[in-house]
Amino acid sequence: MLEAIRLAAEEHPHPNPKVGAIVLDPDGAVVGRGAHLGPGSPHAEVIALSVAGDRARGGTLVVTLEPCSHEGRTPPCTQAVIESGVARVVVGVGDPDQRVAGGGLRRLREAGVAVETGIAAEEAYGLDPGYFHHRRTGRPLVTVKMAATLDGQSAAADGTSRWITGPEAREDAHRLRASSDAVMVGAGTLISDDPRLTVRLEGYAGVQPRPVVVAGHNPIPPGALVFGREPIVYSPVPLDLPGEVVVLPGPEGVAVSSMIADLGKREIVDLLCEGGPRLVGSMLRSGMVSRIVLYLAGSLAMGVGRPMIDGVFAGIDGLRPVEITGVVRLGPDLRVDAEVR
Repeated sequence: MLEAIRLAAEEHPHPNPKVGAIVLDPDGAVVGRGAHLGPGSPHAEVIALSVAGDRARGGTLVVTLEPCSHEGRTPPCTQAVIESGVARVVVGVGDPDQRVAGGGLRRLREAGVAVETGIAAEEAYGLDPGYFHHRRTGRPLVTVKMAATLDGQSAAADGTSRWITGPEAREDAHRLRASSDAVMVGAGTLISDDPRLTVRLEGYAGVQPRPVVVAGHNPIPPGALVFGREPIVYSPVPLDLPGEVVVLPGPEGVAVSSMIADLGKREIVDLLCEGGPRLVGSMLRSGMVSRIVLYLAGSLAMGVGRPMIDGVFAGIDGLRPVEITGVVRLGPDLRVDAEVR
């Protein structure tokens, strides 16, 4: 199962799930491997069984996610599994998609296939948490990325913020982009940094994340580089801009919950927010954020510049607990991962 997880880990098939599969013959030898590459392409089970051929008969299929039992862009996987003649199917975790949700396992058992579930379930879930979140809620899994000096300043008082962290942390941040379906910034970041919001890793040939811009009260320059990439622009008022503009007024600007719901309908599974203090503050206060990735630079600002999160820490009751799930050193810097409960 862990090998099947590793097979799927480097793929990015969203809005479909990451799935890996391995076929063992009756003697336990590996005779087929497969990983799902994206919508319209064969599913991992079908690839692995195709490689195995007749050697799968009487053997075992190990798959990270419950095989599908519905007709979509491709035929149902359960039919291919049954026709392959495997005697046993070992599944990491069930599929929360309502079109499957136990139906695949039931169909296999009805056909006389032995089924085991919950094998390395935590690791199988961790392969693609955004998919599970999206299928259960209809919304993308939102990750907020922040960077700051060791004394908590995200930018200098004049607004300059580039190169707070070292090259290792910046490369890691691009890997974070590569695992996301969309990258979001606010108007302030667009004006000050003019980012393309692309993945810039040596040798990277994967899908680029969809750019998302949240407009505020500052005018957005229509010549910004991001408009060459067909961004979605969310605004509280109509705007004449080159990208697609979605008007979602809220009490303090864009209605964040409506924006996240709209992105979910567009099949954005993993959303990375790289906004400035105001956008990050709005996102965190909305309750829509699930994860935080914080890069702490091995440097001191030695004074007050700009905070990571806009707002006032008025009293200790304002503290919001998070669970720190990981800390790793990246060159001179630290990456801190946390989940918002």
